[in-house]
Amino acid sequence: MKSRSNSYTEAGVDINAGYKAIELITQQIKRTETKGVIEDLGGFSGLFMPDLSGMNQPVLVSGTDGVGTKLKLAFISNRHDTIGIDAVAMSVNDVICCGAKPLFFLDYIATGKLNPEVVSDIVKGVADGCVMAECALIGGETAEMPDFYSPDEYDLAGFAVGIIDREKIVNKENTVIGDTVIGLASNGFHSNGFSLIRKIFAAELEQLDIALEHNDFLGESLLDALLRPTTIYVKPIMALQQSHIRVNGISHITGGGFYENIPRCLPEGMSARIERSRIPTPKVIQLLQQKGNIPDIEMFSTFNMGIGMVVVVSAADTESAVEMLNQNGANATVIGTVVQSDEGVELW
Repeated sequence: MKSRSNSYTEAGVDINAGYKAIELITQQIKRTETKGVIEDLGGFSGLFMPDLSGMNQPVLVSGTDGVGTKLKLAFISNRHDTIGIDAVAMSVNDVICCGAKPLFFLDYIATGKLNPEVVSDIVKGVADGCVMAECALIGGETAEMPDFYSPDEYDLAGFAVGIIDREKIVNKENTVIGDTVIGLASNGFHSNGFSLIRKIFAAELEQLDIALEHNDFLGESLLDALLRPTTIYVKPIMALQQSHIRVNGISHITGGGFYENIPRCLPEGMSARIERSRIPTPKVIQLLQQKGNIPDIEMFSTFNMGIGMVVVVSAADTESAVEMLNQNGANATVIGTVVQSDEGVELW
C-alpha cells in the first residue's frame, strides 16, 4: 500500500513509513497468538474469544500504564528492543493482583517522526513481554505527531485485559493476623522513579561513554542496569492461583514503593511488618541511595527496593507457596508478617 497524500507528507506525517512499520511488526505480533485470538476480522479492532468453560461468573479485569521517563534512557542509548517489555509488565502485573489471567494486550506508540525500524524494535519488546505473560498482542496504534514530540522521541503506553471467575478473586478480607508476607524479587528499578534516578545519575547519563563503562560495583554498565526491563510475574502468580493455596493478598510494588502499595492488599487495621534484612536490594538501587544520600524511608516510599511483588498467604501455606513460586521462575522469600496496626507498613 502507498500513500496518495503528498500534502500530508509535506505536513510532516509520512503515511508510507507507517505502512512499512506495519510490515515489519507483523511477525512479532504473530508469535504472541494464543487460543482465543480471532484473525482477519474487525479491521479496526482486535478480537478475542475467551474460554469461559468452568467459570460461573466470568469477570473481565483491565490495567493500563506507560513506561514513563525511563524512555529517556532508550533515546540516549538508541536501544529500543526491551522497553516494550516494561510497557506490558506494568499492566499485566497490575491485572494479576486480583488473581486474573491476562488475555490480551494493546499498545500505543506516539512519535514526532515515525521510524519503521525503531517501531519494529519497540514492538519486538512488546511481543517479548506478551510471550512472557502468556497473553496475545491483538492490536495497537502508532501515531506520528510532528511538532508535538521531538523527531527522535516517542511515548509508549498500553493496556491489558484479563479474566477471572468472581469466586476466585483474591480477597484481602480473608487475611488474618499472623499471615505471611512473601516478596518476589525485582531485578532493579523496573519502570518507576526515573525522574529522580535520572537526576541523581545526570552526570553519568550526559556522557554516554561513561554510562556504558563497566562498573565494578554493579558488575555491568550503569545503562545496562537501568534499562533492564521490568520483571513479569504472571507465571508464578498463575501457578499459585491454580493450586490449593489460598492467596489472601497481592500487591504490585510500583510508584509509591512499599508504603503506598502494600497497604492496598491488606484490610483496615492490619499492617505488614517487614524485615529490612530479608530484602535482596539490587546493587543499582544501593548505588543510587548512596550517591543521592537518600534516607531509607524515602527510598521505600519511591522504589521497589528489590521486591517487585508481595503475596500474602496463611502461615500454614508459607513453605508450599514459596516453593511453588520459585519453581515457576520467581525468586521468592519470606519478608514479613501481618500484624495488628494502622501503620500499613512497619520496617524492622
